[in-house]
Amino acid sequence: MEKYRICGGNRLSGAVDISGAKNAVVAILPAVILCDEPCVIENIPNISDVSTSLNILSAMGAKVRRIDRNTVEIDPRSVFTNEVDHALARTMRASYYFIGALLGKCGSARVPLPGGCWFGVRPIDLHLKGFRALGAQDLPLDQGVIELHADHLMGNSVYLDTVSVGATVNIMLAAVRARGMTIIENAAKEPHIVDLANFLNTMGADVRGAGTDVIKIRGVQHLHSATYSIIPDQIEAGTYMAMAVATHGDVLVRNVIPKHLESITAKLEEMGATIEEMDDAVRVRCSGPLHHCNVKTMPHPGFPTDMQPQIGVLLSLAEGTSVITEGIWENRFRYVDELRRMGAEVQVDGKTAVFQGVKELVGAPVEAVDLRAGAAMVIAGLAANGITEVDGIGYIERGYEDIVEKLTRLGADIRRIYVPEAQVRNA
Repeated sequence: MEKYRICGGNRLSGAVDISGAKNAVVAILPAVILCDEPCVIENIPNISDVSTSLNILSAMGAKVRRIDRNTVEIDPRSVFTNEVDHALARTMRASYYFIGALLGKCGSARVPLPGGCWFGVRPIDLHLKGFRALGAQDLPLDQGVIELHADHLMGNSVYLDTVSVGATVNIMLAAVRARGMTIIENAAKEPHIVDLANFLNTMGADVRGAGTDVIKIRGVQHLHSATYSIIPDQIEAGTYMAMAVATHGDVLVRNVIPKHLESITAKLEEMGATIEEMDDAVRVRCSGPLHHCNVKTMPHPGFPTDMQPQIGVLLSLAEGTSVITEGIWENRFRYVDELRRMGAEVQVDGKTAVFQGVKELVGAPVEAVDLRAGAAMVIAGLAANGITEVDGIGYIERGYEDIVEKLTRLGADIRRIYVPEAQVRNA
């Protein structure tokens, strides 16, 4: 197995380039199934979730060709099945987007319940509600496999009882080639929803209103070839912004859309950071002590839940008392136990965590319990006094491309180390 070994205390400085958005690409790759011709997708991040998605497509018969490290051509015309490989689906949550894509293309889908990070129950009842409204029938779960069939998908109105990114994406995918108009009310508004809509429209779909809470989709019979570039990853950008603040550094975060970062920027400035926005970059500087503040995670354009653990590390080092209220997932504070190993003072009560700032964190062996918690442990290790070893780095590499290399170029003392299997068993 491998882990990260971080010697903390180095001030980060320089520039870092942000990769394509994980949350966008894992929706766009399944969407290619809906097309009747090959598509080229650019600015794909080189992360494990992308590899899994491409492996799923290949196993279904699609012809996948890597043009370069961050560009892929996919020809979906040879897809021969409506089933997703069980072992592959269990490694990532976004595998359930293949349900909407297959239902839209084939009128049927057999997809295992998804895996990925666990920080609370992730029901798909809203997804199923949308599929049923379009005319699909779902069969009882059989060995953890979701199975749906539809003679014809028909446009309809769907009201989401709660804002759900996953349900919004899946209903969009199913509705693109349905007959008539589909209206999704109380839809999610995240940037990757807009990116998916833009990709679908580039292929000839008719999707309007993405980025608002009402999305209208007029079904079309044919989708044509397209070349499309994925938007920058706002969460990766926010993570490097937090790393700059944690190390009292000076970092230029390039290839970003500053508007997508507004809620993150606002909180970092409230904590004492100086952030300068440019056309496609932000410069993050921090020299003084961090100030306490309160954070509540909310659907976009609120503060993103995917940045909650990262800012939690900063609040553990901020003067005074800070409170995080988690408004999306009920169990996203599992990283707190690992942070306490490093000297943080945090009390958790349900969806609320109270941080009492400490003067410093101390290096310790910690574990990445999920993707964003793993990023938080890296931030803590960079800021800590001493050596931190982060286990479970497979989670981190699901969503962060070349994180060790990027941090090394910024001046961090971080490296990937190999731990012999025998040593792991005896630990």
